[in-house]
This record gives sequence, structure tokens and C-alpha cells, in this order.
Amino acid sequence: MPQIASSIEVRYAKQTHLNYLLFVPPLYGMDAERRWPLILFLHGSGERGNDPELLKAYGMPKVVDAWPECPFIVLSPQCEADSWWTFKLDALNALLDSIIEQYRVDTDRIYLTGLSMGGEGVWNLAMAYPQRFAAIAPICGRSHPSGACLIKDTPVWVFHGAKDDRVPLSESERMVEALRACGANVQFTVYPEAGHDSWTETYNNPVLYEWFLQHKLG
Repeated sequence: MPQIASSIEVRYAKQTHLNYLLFVPPLYGMDAERRWPLILFLHGSGERGNDPELLKAYGMPKVVDAWPECPFIVLSPQCEADSWWTFKLDALNALLDSIIEQYRVDTDRIYLTGLSMGGEGVWNLAMAYPQRFAAIAPICGRSHPSGACLIKDTPVWVFHGAKDDRVPLSESERMVEALRACGANVQFTVYPEAGHDSWTETYNNPVLYEWFLQHKLG
């Protein structure tokens, strides 16, 4: 099933416009009672703008184009050209609420992942809403470790390239160290030869999606 491009005016403290792509599994309409796991994907800085087709260059939108049997609903919002995910946390949460109202989402199996700027967004969104996600997978992102203990009960799998010259490996290392100090369930994969692009290998690995499905809230 092709990804649907759409947009929404999300309302919380203030009104924000978000474009997004939405992938729905091809079997979605076959069982009216079945609820589906959802992956929320946050793109990097290069895909910002007002054209959601740009999102298909990397990450989950690219993956599901080549994986029509994907068993997840995949929600891929687009950040405006002059903004950052860190400033959109409430809007992202409101967008999730809207999709849950419209589609049969298993709210115990909502997963969060993103790359670079989106990896930063993953950390910050998870810490802002620590009871929302069943598992998270930030890729080459950065955040402040002071909030790490807020997500100590959330399974985390962190990915980074050892030769990353855009977001240093140390940014992920300090988040992992802070989580481990809290007793968190965290895995850490470092690709020894990878630079900033540590996401292609990550999203092409079926083990990531198997790992997501091992986790649910409650």
C-alpha cells in the first residue's frame, strides 16, 4: 500500500501545521477488530520543508516503499524548514493523538525512532512523554543526559557511527552512560566504519523491527 501524504492542523497550547506521510499495512482493512503497532519516525535536518515526498530519501519512509508487507502503521511527520523537532514535541504528541483517533492503533505498541536531528527529537520527545512509547531507537542523536532517568523504564536501542563528523559518537555515549546509571534497559550499537550515516544499516536490519515488537507498555 503506498504511503499517503497528508497534513493536519494540530491544536494544543497553540496551533501548528504538520505535513506527514502515513503508511498503513496492506492487511489493515481485513480485520475490523485488529489493532496495529505504530512507528513514529522523525527525519533529519535535510528533509525539512513543505514537501513530504522529501521524506522518502532516508529512514522509514524509504524502507516501507520497498517493504509493502510492513506490519506497522508508520507515521512520518515533516518539520518546517526553519524549525527543529525539539520545538515540536507537543505538536508531535497531538499528531499521535489524532492518528490514534482515526486509525486502529495498538496504543501499547507505539515505537519511536529517528535519525540525526530526528534522533535528538526521539530523545527529547520520549523524555517529554515518558509513558507514551513502548520502545525507542535514536540514531546519531544528541540530548542532555540530565533527563535520561525519565525514560529508565523504556527499552532503548541506540545507534551511532564511530566516524561520525556531524554528531560525535560521544553524544550517544553520554546518554547511554546516563541511562545505565539509572538501571535502564539500553542497548548500544556502534558501527566502527560508519560516519554520519548510521541509519541505512540500522533501518535495513529486520532485527530492529523484531526488537520493537518484543516490547509493549504495561
